[in-house]
Amino acid sequence: MTPNGLHEKLEELYTEVIRRNAGENEFHQAVHEVLDSLGPVVAKHPEFADTAVIRRLCEPERQIIFRVPWIDDKGAVQINRGFRVEFNSALGPFKGGLRFHPSVYLGIVKFLGFEQIFKNSLTGMPIGGGKGGSDFDPKGRSDGEVMRFCQSFMTELYRHLGEYTDVPAGDIGVGTREIGYMFGQYKRITNRWESGVFTGKGLTWGGSQVRTEATGYGTVFFIDQMLRTKGDSFDGKKVLVSGSGNVAIYAIEKIHQLGGTVVGCSDSGGYIIDEKGVDVEVLREIKEVRRGRICDYVDLRAGGASFVAEHSIWDVGCDIAVPCATQNELSGDQAAALIKSGCKVVAEGANMPCTPDAVKLFAEAGVMFAPGKAANAGGVATSALEMQQNASRDSWTFDETEEQLAEIMRRIHDRCVVTAEEYGQPGNYVAGANIAGFIRVADAMSALGLV
Repeated sequence: MTPNGLHEKLEELYTEVIRRNAGENEFHQAVHEVLDSLGPVVAKHPEFADTAVIRRLCEPERQIIFRVPWIDDKGAVQINRGFRVEFNSALGPFKGGLRFHPSVYLGIVKFLGFEQIFKNSLTGMPIGGGKGGSDFDPKGRSDGEVMRFCQSFMTELYRHLGEYTDVPAGDIGVGTREIGYMFGQYKRITNRWESGVFTGKGLTWGGSQVRTEATGYGTVFFIDQMLRTKGDSFDGKKVLVSGSGNVAIYAIEKIHQLGGTVVGCSDSGGYIIDEKGVDVEVLREIKEVRRGRICDYVDLRAGGASFVAEHSIWDVGCDIAVPCATQNELSGDQAAALIKSGCKVVAEGANMPCTPDAVKLFAEAGVMFAPGKAANAGGVATSALEMQQNASRDSWTFDETEEQLAEIMRRIHDRCVVTAEEYGQPGNYVAGANIAGFIRVADAMSALGLV
């Protein structure tokens, strides 16, 4: 192994990735995390390195950066930057969300797009990987301002989209409202009702049941399968969920349905603790109706809950931790504290929320750890189900769609377990997810020739 811990055939590639993508630290981290698992694959299938399949996989097929001018409610011109990285289409059209947040820059979008390749591959569905977004912040903006921004954003991006080309969805800062404004502008420009060009649409105009709940539900279904391998369940488990957006809300809901108790969740201002179990309806009222802050929970809950400002929720002990906020939110020190508290399972509901130090500590301590590309694949899986319904002009019930989601997550879990065992790393969900996701894409790329 080399100083970076990589197989010697992959070290040169990783060095090249850093050189060609200077300053994009999140992308470097995501690439290293995958390459770190591929040593056994290169040993067994040297052709993937020799024919530059892995090198091609690390280079996006297309990177689009554009100016987004719009006018705020005061009549002032604002300028943001838009991105779409179409990373890999070997398995199908590019598929991945749009993120609107001030932290968005090319490196974030590339890290998310790279992760999306393997996540989409693991679903077993015919979708490639991509991601996009803008440094626009929808917080505090009126509906009119959000609409004008979305219309300007789509005036440029529309030319790169299509149900057989690139199909965006939502992510942080992009919900049904934003998808609606963008789809409306797409329809206006193209004069086509091409509902399959977006997923995460409203139920009255082509959306799918369970899409809102899918990422959170899917993460919990994955954890449930992990627990079953140990003859265990959620019953009586104390759970922490970071974040309080879509993923966190519906992860909490499903955990409670399966017998666990979520005692805390968070936002960027701090976290709340509710030993009786976080009230999902109160949380929805704050986040979905009022668009408020998690600190409001204490007043609406009317006793029994507390708020801790400007601290990490991972300071609190638990049996199961589900980070659902953002990348690199759970550090090595926080992982050590969770391990000391007796935490036995960690599953990433967000994209790469655990730092490499945290992941290493979990592995050394024997904590069951599920990486985001496996555990949070439920969102894109249900997006693919939405695409199926759009293509067939069909609509499925909530129960039918949830049952399909649960089955997809069971298959992803089992694929990770079997692959990890096949490559000599039983119980290693990171290796299982990375290798299984990679093999399917690499086989397709090899079959398609030098493209």
